[in-house]
Amino acid sequence: MLERDYISPGRSAALGENGMAATSHPLATLAAIDVLRTGGNAMDAAIAAVAIQCVVEPAMTGVGGDCFALVAPSGRPARAFNGSGWAPAGISAEALRASGLNRIPETSPHAVTIPGAVDAWIQLSEAYGRRDLAELLAPAIALAEGGFRVTGRVAFDWARDCARIGAGAAAAHFLPAGAPLRTGDRFANPALARTLRLIAGKGRAGFYAGPVADELVAVLRGLGGAHNAADFAEYRGFEAAPISAEFRGHTLAECPPNGQGLAALVIARILDGFDLGEDAASEADRIHLLAEASKAAYRLRDLLIADPASMSVSVEEILSDPFINRLRAPIQLDQAAEASIWDGPIHRDTVYLTVIDRDRNVVSLINSLFAHFGSGIYAPECGVLLQNRGSGFSLTAGHPNEFAPRKRPLHTIIPALLLKDDVPLMPFGVMGGQFQAVGHAHFLTHVLDLGYDLQRANEAPRSFAFDGTLTLEPGFGERVRADLEQRGHRTIWAPRPIGGCQAILIDHQRGVLIGCSDHRKDGVALGY
Repeated sequence: MLERDYISPGRSAALGENGMAATSHPLATLAAIDVLRTGGNAMDAAIAAVAIQCVVEPAMTGVGGDCFALVAPSGRPARAFNGSGWAPAGISAEALRASGLNRIPETSPHAVTIPGAVDAWIQLSEAYGRRDLAELLAPAIALAEGGFRVTGRVAFDWARDCARIGAGAAAAHFLPAGAPLRTGDRFANPALARTLRLIAGKGRAGFYAGPVADELVAVLRGLGGAHNAADFAEYRGFEAAPISAEFRGHTLAECPPNGQGLAALVIARILDGFDLGEDAASEADRIHLLAEASKAAYRLRDLLIADPASMSVSVEEILSDPFINRLRAPIQLDQAAEASIWDGPIHRDTVYLTVIDRDRNVVSLINSLFAHFGSGIYAPECGVLLQNRGSGFSLTAGHPNEFAPRKRPLHTIIPALLLKDDVPLMPFGVMGGQFQAVGHAHFLTHVLDLGYDLQRANEAPRSFAFDGTLTLEPGFGERVRADLEQRGHRTIWAPRPIGGCQAILIDHQRGVLIGCSDHRKDGVALGY
């Protein structure tokens, strides 16, 4: 890999030998390292870290959200876990259309699917962890009860997104004194601490039954939702085999649908037919080809990807050579294709983390409320802010992603794992809602095509072709933008950072772990 430029701004990649964690918040990374150093394994550390993030990054994630994971236990094949929630059983797309809706409002109770994160943590802990759940949740409980200092990026998101929480219980809690928290302010959520204690002591029953589930159902039904106790009590996430595709002699593994990992694989497969190396392609060429591959993959995603029980085309068919060749063939280097206009919800709020331990157990995990502050629906007695993942359903009759009882919607949150000769090489993920599938390809091309070290690849300027516009981070400069405009792209400068990435590379030959955490967030990668 290319040596870092020590003159320009940036940071060095993290190094470790016995274990490493990379998260978007320093308190989460520290907690993960503490677990590893005291004998816990990668899954133990990941659960401790994500629980903390559900306390300290309330706009991005929470126990009222969902969770996906890729797990590669040492010496065993990787597995995927789907912790996405289902829609309540008591309402249908027909009923929603009859009420006058043509899409599900993001702050509506109908947008709230049953939160899957807690169930995911419990099942993953039982299957792959060593430590007791109560021990792992103790640091998060302490922060929720005693309070924490709000970091810079968290404060930025709080101020940017606070309109979502409106008035009532959510505003009273998240906007004390009528204003968002600022960097350095102290914030606590004692009600959430009580809920985490119930989960620590009772497991699933602490969240999916009893007082927490009762309050969540009451709050949702009071707003017109159709949720009931059985929707919570009967919910379960599930394990599955990952899906994968080849890219530059490596294997990229993703979670299967209903997540958009399939879109990431399609982009990688399309780009695998182009030489993106420094001598073969300019920066504008790479941005253009990524944009064209993204348009093709996202058109396909929005037409076909849904709860697997509702998909009419198989993953194998979509990733086949004939299918990919049909997507790749129309791409021209000097001409942008017609843009596809998106009419679904825009979202970008998620946390991603990865942990590897001394035994080389690997965890790649992502947890999300969907939109900033989720649905904005807050249950004050249990301190739970609920996601709005159901707004990702379609209300178009016959669409594969059409709302249905106990169905899971199309998901954007996707952890990833790169393998070489079937051996785990690099768990990674890129937060940022719709951007995530594109972000996976962007990161991989900088590592595998350009030879950047992980931190430098993470810090490279990003682009995103979506909703008829090619958004560019300012680091590309006017010359690159002008080149892209000449090819037919409608470009804008990004009004805010695009995404947030963490990754850990295993150098098996030298026995070293190399990690990175995105400068666009507050986090850090640490090894020991």
